[in-house]
Amino acid sequence: MLKYLLKHYTTYLFDLDGTLTDPGVGITNSIQYALERFGITEGDHNGLVKFIGPPLLESFCKYYGFSESEGRKAVAVYREYYAEQGIYENKLYDGVDDILSGLHSRGYRLILATSKATIYARRILEHFAIARYFDRVVGSNFDLTRALKAEIIADILEGSPFLARENCIMIGDHVDDIRGAGENGIDSAAVTYGYGLERDLAEARPTYIVHTIQELRTLLL
Repeated sequence: MLKYLLKHYTTYLFDLDGTLTDPGVGITNSIQYALERFGITEGDHNGLVKFIGPPLLESFCKYYGFSESEGRKAVAVYREYYAEQGIYENKLYDGVDDILSGLHSRGYRLILATSKATIYARRILEHFAIARYFDRVVGSNFDLTRALKAEIIADILEGSPFLARENCIMIGDHVDDIRGAGENGIDSAAVTYGYGLERDLAEARPTYIVHTIQELRTLLL
């Protein structure tokens, strides 16, 4: 594993779920709540962790054969539970605050880049008292547009013309984070402690790959 950055970065894009926080309980409970509305019961929530990371509409259609209209209804039902309870069935990974505060204190720009709806992402950052570290929070729109990570990263870069791509790095636990960074011409760091499959992350060819929060801290700080 690389113990140091190969070059100097000034802007750090962070994924949220599976990278900064462990949202497993809240998201799987919310998915189960939505599926039950369609008469589907999943006894083992471990089978629902595949929903963590990718856009929800895409996952409902992919894994349960929903039409787009059914998928949109499922997302709306998901939000009934998630907005009131699931959002708080979540925990900040130990050591994340230390990493974010360290980067922030050095004057680096931190941007949240998540497929989660921006309104929920902001609430989570406030809940864990880490919102103060971020210059921008960019997630999906509430109408489910701008949900792909490549689109989100592109929006960040296009909305900040002063950012030089060679000085930006995306940190995330899902293959979409790594591919999205590559499609936008920026470097990436894959973390394997989240919900993405290590094999898929490696095949996406991230610039760096780390396996623990401590390794991520060593890499970035």
